[in-house]
Amino acid sequence: MDLQLAGKKALVSGSTAGIGLAIASQLAQEGAQVIINGRSQASVSEVVTTLTKQTGGHVQGFAGDLSQADVAQALVKSHPEVDILVNNLGIFEPKAFEDIPDADWLRFFDVNVLSGVRLSRLYLPYMKQQDWGRIVFISSESGIQIPPEMIHYGMTKSAQIAVARGLAESLAGTQITVNSILPGPTRSRGVGDFVEAMAQAEQKSAESFEKEFFEHVRPTSLIKRFATTEEVANLVTYIASPLSSATNGAALRVDGGVIKSAF
Repeated sequence: MDLQLAGKKALVSGSTAGIGLAIASQLAQEGAQVIINGRSQASVSEVVTTLTKQTGGHVQGFAGDLSQADVAQALVKSHPEVDILVNNLGIFEPKAFEDIPDADWLRFFDVNVLSGVRLSRLYLPYMKQQDWGRIVFISSESGIQIPPEMIHYGMTKSAQIAVARGLAESLAGTQITVNSILPGPTRSRGVGDFVEAMAQAEQKSAESFEKEFFEHVRPTSLIKRFATTEEVANLVTYIASPLSSATNGAALRVDGGVIKSAF
């Protein structure tokens, strides 16, 4: 299927690893011009070189922490025209509620929510000028089923769903769509490292830890395993394409059935 992405310019924040990298890779494979983002120039350059070789496509990079307002402004100055914005930048950290200080709540909001809000605001004028655009927030099933082990993370994921819906409402009647994607437990680099560390701490294999995780921590999962980053990227790539024009203002689940609801 031709997703009609050739020539579209896409920015994926936080795209040097994990879900962001998988999304950037698939967009490039579909012919989009992709801007890779990460905090380190070395990691950005490495991914740009690798994806260019793999896809033969037009891949650029921008190094900088996009949770910072001045860095976001510098990005837009360097790349003023973006058709597809994937707000993937995010952090997570398991921590008991009573141990989460005010600074952590603010940091999680700045990185996970405000970074995407700011980039959407900065790129929206260009999308309106073209009367076409795609804005995607990478949220999480944790935005609906708040995890007790990281409530501050769940709060930010709920906020992303709300922002995406509200922004879509404000753009009714245009060719700009705004959606949120809700992955379930996914074997990204951060999650993979976390699983390995926890398995070692409990003197278990990663396989047995994963099995117990889905038995006790995410028992509602229907696939009973971590999703791959490519499985998440499959949905995002479609939603970023012109073919998804009737999908708007939606919170789309790629959660392996963790959310126990038919609606």
